[in-house]
Amino acid sequence: MRIGVPKEIKVHEYRVGMTPAAVREAEHHGHQVYVQKGAGVGIGISDEDYQAAGASIFDTAEEIFQMADMIVKVKEPQPQEWKMLREGQILFTYLHLAPDPEQARGLLESGAIAIAYETVTDARGGLPLLTPMSEVAGRMSIQAGAHALEKTQGGRGMLLGGVPGVPAAKVVILGGGVSGTNAARMAMGLEAHVTVIDLNLHRLHELDFQFGAMLNTVYSTVDAIEEHVLGADLVIGAVLVPGAAAPKLVSEDMVRKMKAGSVLVDIAIDQGGCFETSHATTHAEPTYVMHDVVHYCVANMPGGVARTSTFALNNATLPFTLALANKGYKQAMLDNPHLMAGLNVYRGQTTYKAVADALSVPYVEAAKALAG
Repeated sequence: MRIGVPKEIKVHEYRVGMTPAAVREAEHHGHQVYVQKGAGVGIGISDEDYQAAGASIFDTAEEIFQMADMIVKVKEPQPQEWKMLREGQILFTYLHLAPDPEQARGLLESGAIAIAYETVTDARGGLPLLTPMSEVAGRMSIQAGAHALEKTQGGRGMLLGGVPGVPAAKVVILGGGVSGTNAARMAMGLEAHVTVIDLNLHRLHELDFQFGAMLNTVYSTVDAIEEHVLGADLVIGAVLVPGAAAPKLVSEDMVRKMKAGSVLVDIAIDQGGCFETSHATTHAEPTYVMHDVVHYCVANMPGGVARTSTFALNNATLPFTLALANKGYKQAMLDNPHLMAGLNVYRGQTTYKAVADALSVPYVEAAKALAG
């Protein structure tokens, strides 16, 4: 198979779909890899590194899209990219379609086969291609939040961990999954007062057992969210409904009542965000202030630590990339229902129910679409 790796074009996005090691592995399996010139330069991977691994280098994204059977990316395709997709071409990347009807429409019209990293599952019910980036985003959220709490950034002028004789900041984390747990670890490491709120009692038990008295765990209700958010200095939104739009757990009225200079970090912004006042920002302009509350809503947070993120992501995606290339997309997905769960768009049909529901478009079961 001919695999194409274009350079990412989202603002301040330096990650790349395949590392030289991944390229070499694909070449070892008999596939050709085409990489756009400069695709890895932002994270210290040169065109010569790719060539040494067996890749062919091309100047433009147009050449890559024209020649490749499968496009392997990191971020969702931008308008100029989805217009280059063709019928039957495989796109393997993060998509986050539920809050993005324009992209969904573009993919449906292209006739391409779009497989989303974020909805591929595993035997334990996890999301293996989302996990590494959730780990990164969770850890980054505390760094970003701590910085935003500084007075020069519009925050309350607080040090997250305080100092002897001065209270530490109160950090509230909505969601105890992968990103929420990593956020909690970082916040506790900086000696903040940390509370995790989640609907899953089993998960709260696990967190309590893991962290003990260092972590406060609270069952999620409207009352609990309101009480803890209004008392917080930093709130991390880390909720996830796989493939679907994130629930709005914090209303605009609640934001109005928060302490002036407090901070909201919305990890869920890729799926529309879990605060009513959230809208996507970029690494170039990561924050804005609304109702005297600082909002950090960068839609590609892991891109800020692009080298770490690229290698972590490739570790997870490579087996699936190879399966698609070795077997062809149809057989690979029929053989592996967890990979089939990643199929969001198939030749003009929406094949992931949460996406279809969010966009109010017809849904076709992935297995039926592939069989038909």
